[in-house]
Amino acid sequence: MKQVLIVGATSGIGLQLARDYAADGWQVLAAGRNIAAVSELVNVSAIAVDITDAQQVEQAFAALPDQALDLLILNAGTCEYLDTQQFDGAAFARVINTNLVALGYCLQQLLTKLNDGGQLALTGSAVVHLPFPRAEAYGASKAAVHYLAGSLRLDLASRAIAVSEIQPGFVATPLTARNQFNMPWLMTPAEASMRIRRGLARRQTTIAFPRRLIWSLKLLSLLPMSWQHRFLHRM
Repeated sequence: MKQVLIVGATSGIGLQLARDYAADGWQVLAAGRNIAAVSELVNVSAIAVDITDAQQVEQAFAALPDQALDLLILNAGTCEYLDTQQFDGAAFARVINTNLVALGYCLQQLLTKLNDGGQLALTGSAVVHLPFPRAEAYGASKAAVHYLAGSLRLDLASRAIAVSEIQPGFVATPLTARNQFNMPWLMTPAEASMRIRRGLARRQTTIAFPRRLIWSLKLLSLLPMSWQHRFLHRM
């Protein structure tokens, strides 16, 4: 039986991935803070961990044998929108710590747990294609994830490990439920999970969706900056 570890599996996209991989016959290790959300799922083992705490990360995964995982999905993340009139450095740090620094803690403990020839997936965001208002912290963290995925892809090639960057658009999760702006082409977690699992099965380097949003952002990025600003400030 293939084994997948999903970090950030107790809500939103991660929870749906845990359900779907378990339904497909995988042995799922679901890591996160709210393990009650996955405790009753079949073929799913819950691991309680706050990935922003390096010591917790080390303790949570210490018992996992080396070369035990076929697939590792680092999906945990957060978002806080900033007000540049009174820039909140603490909020900026919280987002960077959760979305980027914590990935380093996970990679330190988990890269050896991944099979040679296995797969590593990092959840980034479609926001890397175009700057969004008030998204300084979130966008910066996901731009860093984009670079991180590219570098890991080069360095893990010697172990034949495929590295995928997941770039979702807007997905209806507890995180996006806090958004107070229009979210075009909003998807359900089930739709997002289907696209992610299909892309990972194909060992795609980039899994970006929905296509209409991705192409819209890429086209907007080619327009003059004044046009981009006019459009984005309408959101």
